[in-house]
This record gives sequence, structure tokens and C-alpha cells, in this order.
Amino acid sequence: MTRTADLHLHTRHSDGTFTPAELVQCAGESELSCIALTDHDTVAGLPAMAQLCEAAGIEFIPGIELTAHLGEREVHVLGYLVRYAEPEFIAQIEHFKKGRAQRVAEMVTKLQEAGVDLQASDVDAVAGGDSALGRLHVARALKNRGFIRHMDEAFHRFIGKGKPAFVPKLRLDVAAAAALINKFGGVAILAHPGVSGLENQLDGLLAAGLDGLEVWHSRHTAAQCERFLAFARERGCLVTGGSDCHGMAKDEVLIGSVRLDYVYVERLKEFHAWTLSKSP
Repeated sequence: MTRTADLHLHTRHSDGTFTPAELVQCAGESELSCIALTDHDTVAGLPAMAQLCEAAGIEFIPGIELTAHLGEREVHVLGYLVRYAEPEFIAQIEHFKKGRAQRVAEMVTKLQEAGVDLQASDVDAVAGGDSALGRLHVARALKNRGFIRHMDEAFHRFIGKGKPAFVPKLRLDVAAAAALINKFGGVAILAHPGVSGLENQLDGLLAAGLDGLEVWHSRHTAAQCERFLAFARERGCLVTGGSDCHGMAKDEVLIGSVRLDYVYVERLKEFHAWTLSKSP
């Protein structure tokens, strides 16, 4: 059987709906050989995922997805194989997590000012205990309360950029995000460039310190995947792929919809080992 991977997955520790155990179960049902957990601005789910994957016989790649900016453009940076248990790294991530919580609180206030009676407790009920809060939590809370019918409606009417309850994120530039990941031994990859509208800025993003890009993604077209792969081959940078599964948070379970050939996992690990060998 061909070995395949999904290197872009989320759990309830950020804005997904699956627990780590549910995600590992789905990975097994999808016959994936290797998975990465890349929750937004948190590593809280990584220890449990590592244990669950080991028990299930699935290779695990620890990861994180940081939100950064290039000018006014939001950029998501995936960090793989980072030393996530180091106190200094955890302290930095906690800072991002607090920024997310403050952002959601401000969104709830803006929604109330716009006449939408959403409460902070509604969002907390969706997110659960120790989640890194985000707009998907607000969208799900709006849907649960009957203010919207579909998840996309939350962004189009209320919390998308330029809408009444939009609040910008804590700003971290791409170079700083890449440097943070690299500082703690990780590999920095540009997430879903085709979704973020970054196709014309790939060289600049690599120059900012990124090590590669996510070529295959559930929302990339076949033509985009071909262009990104050709670009990566020309530049000699890493390529990855993943479904960006959020459980049922986006009305569709995506795990397994993108199946990355395991050869690219091997190249990721080889690059990681090479960078560690170059460290002082």
C-alpha cells in the first residue's frame, strides 16, 4: 500500500470540532500513514496526539499554525517538528493565545452593538475548555443561536474583513513567525497560498525565511497545485500538503481528501535533520 500523509489538521484545542482521539480515529479510517496536528497558535493537543498516534501505529509530526502578516495581507505559517515543550516557546504561544481571546471578546462586543445578542458564554460553549479562540468559534456560536444558517454567512455578514464585527488579529510579521519556528528547531512552511491570494508573492515570502510551501490543499485547484509544485522545484524548496480539516466546523470533514505522498514527509524530515546538524 502506498504511504500517504495529511499534514494540516485541527482539533478542539483550536477551532476544530474533533478531539485528538477522534482525529486519530478518522486518520486510521482514512488509512493515512502519517499525520500532523497544526492547531492555530497552540500546542496543547500535541502530547495527547503523539501518544494516540503511537498506539494506533500512525506516524505523528508535531506542528502548529501561526497567523502572521505581510503588509496588510494575512499569512498563515505552518511550523513542523518544533521543540514545542520548551518553556520559552510555550510562553510565546501563550501570548498569541491571549491575543486571540481578546480579539474574540471584542468581536462579541461589536456584535452586541450591532444588535446581535451573542454572549461570550455562547462562544465558550462552542470552544470548550482550553481552546485557542478564533473566528470559527464565533461563527459556530452564531449558527447555534440561529443568527445565521450557514457558516460562511457569519463572515459575509458579521466577522469578515470590513464587516461590522471584524477585529484584526495580533500582528506578527512573516519573518518573525519563521524565525520563531526556526529558533526552536522547526521547519516553516507557507500554508495554502492559493487560498490566501499569495501566488504573486511567493519569492518574497521565501526570502522572509520560509522553508517551503503547502502545494496540495483541499481548496487548491489542480492548476494551482501544478503551478506551486513547479515553483517549488525551480526554487528547490520544500513542499507539503494537507486537508486543513476542522472536523465539522466547516460543515464538511476533510481529513483524507488530500493525500500527500510519503516521499515529501521524508524530505521534510531530512531537511529538519540537516538544519539541526547546522545549528551551533
